[in-house]
Amino acid sequence: MMKRLPLTLVCASAAAAVLAGCASPEPRYYTLAQGPAAVAAPAPAAAPSTDTLWLEVAPVRVPERLNRPQLVVRDGRGGNDSGGGNDAGVRLLDLSRWSSPLPDELRDALSQRLQATLGAVDTYQQGLSDVQPLYRITTEVLRLDADVGQRAGATINWTVRRLPDGKVVSGRTQAELPAPGAVDGVVAAYREIVASTANDIAAGVQALRR
Repeated sequence: MMKRLPLTLVCASAAAAVLAGCASPEPRYYTLAQGPAAVAAPAPAAAPSTDTLWLEVAPVRVPERLNRPQLVVRDGRGGNDSGGGNDAGVRLLDLSRWSSPLPDELRDALSQRLQATLGAVDTYQQGLSDVQPLYRITTEVLRLDADVGQRAGATINWTVRRLPDGKVVSGRTQAELPAPGAVDGVVAAYREIVASTANDIAAGVQALRR
């Protein structure tokens, strides 16, 4: 003989099923940093040395439309992310977000690359204000965009200023790269753009050291 479930239990089970079906998917978080250093704790401040190459990588300036928790891409075909809205031809990917504000992502990724490439120490927020010579690096993103699953590009201005004498080298890094593979491809392309920018900046630092 079949037993009947109590009406309250049936209603509770139905409500739980409805709620489960309506639950929003969790966003995925991305970083521009490379490898284990992306999650490593900040390195302790190094002791000043005449042989140390000192950098100060300043926060990166980005257009306000890009300074969002979500990845911002061009509004068009491609991509399998949901959510977002349209604003002057761009789309916010609500399910694809930066692990920290984009200016910080860019600054930290550039700093990581520059320290590795030059064997340098970044003094930013380390309380080492009196070391000399110090190479102060400023960057401004003029353009950073992508068509998901297709391509990604950027135009980034940068300046290296040697202190205390104030001698300057400036440049611009421009890139257009394929970005297959949905959002993962876009982030991978952005990492390559950061690497190219860091290489150009490193060349500027070396020019000032001669």
